[in-house]
Amino acid sequence: MAAPRSSARSTAAKGARIPQVPWREPRPAPIVLVSGPEEVLAERAIAGVRDYLRAEDPALEVSDIRADDYAAGTLLALTSPSLFGEPRLVRVAGVEKCTDAFLQEAVRYLDAPQDGATVILRHTGATVRGKKLLDAVRAGTGGGIEIPCAAVKRDSDRVDFAAGEFKAVKKRIQPTALRALVSAFADDLTELAAACQQLIGDVEGDITDEIITKYYGGRVEVSAFVVADTAIAGRYGEALVTLRHALASGADPVPMVAAFAMKLRTMARVAGRREPSRQLAQQLGMKDWQVDRARKDLAGWNERSLGMAIQATARADAEVKGASRDPIFALERMVTVVATRDAFAPETEHA
Repeated sequence: MAAPRSSARSTAAKGARIPQVPWREPRPAPIVLVSGPEEVLAERAIAGVRDYLRAEDPALEVSDIRADDYAAGTLLALTSPSLFGEPRLVRVAGVEKCTDAFLQEAVRYLDAPQDGATVILRHTGATVRGKKLLDAVRAGTGGGIEIPCAAVKRDSDRVDFAAGEFKAVKKRIQPTALRALVSAFADDLTELAAACQQLIGDVEGDITDEIITKYYGGRVEVSAFVVADTAIAGRYGEALVTLRHALASGADPVPMVAAFAMKLRTMARVAGRREPSRQLAQQLGMKDWQVDRARKDLAGWNERSLGMAIQATARADAEVKGASRDPIFALERMVTVVATRDAFAPETEHA
């Protein structure tokens, strides 16, 4: 159960920074600052605050205004108590481009927030416009909270996002299926979120590799991580075919090498460790399933072959970034070394 609104106000009164609330656990406060560039997370957070308030009182009045196209007096008019005293939610978009009129009125509003009103301020962080307002909110004026929505850029962050989608509804997804799903939508978090919701709505029971292939096979089979998984498993012929398919579909050699490097580094960190998965994951700053997957990937590998594969990947990384005139050959040689665990992949294959 979320803390009552008064807790946010009392925290601010002590002069501390306002509470930082996870976007998956939004709660109302007189002022809710939703900050950061990731729109998918921001939309979820804002919707979560609305749902929280509506569950408390279905008569909730919801209003939307834009801070960059603001009519003077609108904020106070929308937050003022109505005839029947319904709770009010005012969602303010475009705060990073706010007008002077909005900035002045919003700063004044912080000194005397209206009872029963929740004001959500959406600031992408794209500009420093509205800094005076942000500083006042973060200093605790108005008894607010902040919901940070940082950009999701790293593959591990996308995996955590997708895993959280399924965990939130208590639906199980196989680790390999999760990885394939994330790989298929590596370039668009909005599409990844939609894919997760589609699977949650359509699939009864656990989500398996077969289900991911059925739904998104056309995208999964050309992803960098599928190429890496196939090579690491030692399926040389299949790995080359998958690589060529990926390249023919427009895959970029640089993230292809990065996928190999990430998986091999994880394997190296886990190799030789005998602690339980959960304990080792905590020590290494990883997830339990990442440790389990790395241990599975290590089957058939030894210290020498893993070292050769890491060296081959480092060489390929330099070559696809300009050290070689033929990045495709660099990729094929890397896949050959990894899949055959042979340090002496023949150079003549290029001819």
